Amino acid sequence: MGSDRLRRGKGRRVAVKSVAKAVAQAVAGSATQAVAGRGAAPTGSCRVARPRADALRNRERIVSAAREMFVEFGPDVPLDDVARRAGVGNATLYRNFPDRAALTHEVVLAVTSRTTLRAEEAVAAESDPFAALSRFVHAAADERIGALCPMISGVFDKDHPDLLAERDRLEEAVAGLVSRAQSAGRLRTDIAVGDVLVALSQLTRPLPGIACQGIDRFTHRHLQLFLDGLETPARSELPGSAATLEDLRRP
Repeated sequence: MGSDRLRRGKGRRVAVKSVAKAVAQAVAGSATQAVAGRGAAPTGSCRVARPRADALRNRERIVSAAREMFVEFGPDVPLDDVARRAGVGNATLYRNFPDRAALTHEVVLAVTSRTTLRAEEAVAAESDPFAALSRFVHAAADERIGALCPMISGVFDKDHPDLLAERDRLEEAVAGLVSRAQSAGRLRTDIAVGDVLVALSQLTRPLPGIACQGIDRFTHRHLQLFLDGLETPARSELPGSAATLEDLRRP
């Protein structure tokens, strides 16, 4: 009877050891998989990354083409034409942007963000405040800031939080350029931020449907004439009042 108890006790110890060993092996296996997951990606996952990069490039090409065509022909340009200029199929365009409002939203967001960056770069590059303002104006023209004109067309939500945030960043950056140039006595005091933004919009967006398709080559020439008119001392008295940001937001 004593030997039976001994055998049973030994069996229980063996069973406990087996369970413990199994648990240890399972934990070790999970840890090995976790480390492998944090390590180098397997060959298969590398192949998956390429379509994502291609998709991103396609999206960027679509936005760039739309920006160009909105400036040239207005915000109602056929989306099929945008796809052709971007070098993608219609299905690719609609997969990224299901409708015109979605595409217009992305164009305005992209142009606003890039234009704000140009203002920040101008401040960093130029010690003279008026030179910084001039540098920004010409850089903003190269960004085709005229693509912001669709904001007044009502085809999409102008009050979307993303757009409002980017608009505020741009306005703050331009206001800083204007304020510093005026404080330095380099910029006439009878103009405001709105005057700069209105001039940029008008001088960087040809009227849709006009015959002068090569008008872009005159843009920087006319922007320089505008900038010359902003310097002090003022050569004339401006009619009306300075255009403020509040003026631009009124319906």
